[in-house]
Order: sequence, then C-alpha cells, then structure tokens
Amino acid sequence: MRVVIAGGHGKIAMHLERQLAANGDQAVGLIRNPDQAADLRDSSAEPVVLDLESASVEEVAEVLKGADAAVFAAGAGPGSGIARKDTVDRGAAALFAAAAERAGVRRHVQIGSIGVGKPPRPGTDEVFAAYLEAKAAAEDDLRGRDLDWTILRPGRLTDEPPTGEVHLADEVDYGEISREDVAAVIIAILEEGRTFRRTLELVGGNTPIAEAIARI
Repeated sequence: MRVVIAGGHGKIAMHLERQLAANGDQAVGLIRNPDQAADLRDSSAEPVVLDLESASVEEVAEVLKGADAAVFAAGAGPGSGIARKDTVDRGAAALFAAAAERAGVRRHVQIGSIGVGKPPRPGTDEVFAAYLEAKAAAEDDLRGRDLDWTILRPGRLTDEPPTGEVHLADEVDYGEISREDVAAVIIAILEEGRTFRRTLELVGGNTPIAEAIARI
C-alpha cells in the first residue's frame, strides 16, 4: 500500500511512516523544508518537498497519482497566528482533498481535533478559536467530496509510549492519547470500510484497537 501523508515531518506522521514501513507499505511524506528529508528517509519514508500553502491542485495530484490512500496530518503548529490557521488547517486540507479527487485516490483520512464543531470553551484564546474554526471548515469541505473519507479527531496528544488500547466512537469524553497510538489507529482504519464517511473521536481507553474498530 502506498500512502501519501501531508505534514510528513509532524510527530503523528513520523510514527505513521515508521509503522507503515514496518508493515511493508510505502509512505510518502510531503514536507516544506528540504532539511527534513533526511529524517523521513531515516523513517523509511520517501520525502517530497512541496508547500501546500503555495502549490496548485495539479502539483499535489501529480504526487498522489498511484497512491492507495492519502492522509492529511499537517497543521500550522504552535506559535502560528490566525492567518496560518486558515491557510494550513483549512486551505491546505481542502487543497489536498481536491488533489486526491483529481488523482483518483479515494481513501482519505483527515486528522482533526476533539472540540471541532462545538463552541470554544470559556477563556479560549482567539488563535485557538481560529484553529477550531479552520478545522471545522476543512471537515465541511471534505464531507462534500466524492471520497471514502474518515475524519479522525484525537484528544490531547502526548508523547507517552503507546498502549494499543483506545476509546474510538462518534463522540467521546475529552481525554488524551499517545501520538503513536493515533498512528496505529490510522493504519488500522485505512482499509476498514466501516470507517468510510465517518467522523470519529479518539482518546486513550481500555479496548484494543482492532476491537474498538469492530465495535463502530
């Protein structure tokens, strides 16, 4: 399986690339900074330098041609302002999905966040509120596309060791989850038809990943 990952140097993406390689699959990571290419190669992933804030649909579609799946794991990241929440968390996500349609790559997983689609909590700063708004717009865009999409909304992300046990459902209580476990869930749902055209929330739990998916 060939999987193209937007945000290829992100923490979830790097775990995903290593896990795909361990399974004998091919990961292709899109990165903005060519200095990050060596890190991807060390993770057995193929780096492609392409800036989703300035690339065209045709340029991204060219990279996606022949892929079995596309995963949007990019984000403007900490320290970015309101403008980049829109250009990356919304705009780049929509561009990547449009390119997948153009390239005929039907399987599409988009990483969101718990809290998307709900009013910001009292005291939420304006940048985080803009992030949630951008993520919501990206989700709405994806739901309107002719793709076998899954929107995966993890809770607060940690760098703790994976447990292999999660709580995955249409809606879950707010919690945290290891980035490595998120990557493992992405791999498990890539070819799982019961997750197509579903928005699923994900936190750590007591259910093995395969069983959690079977319960959906």
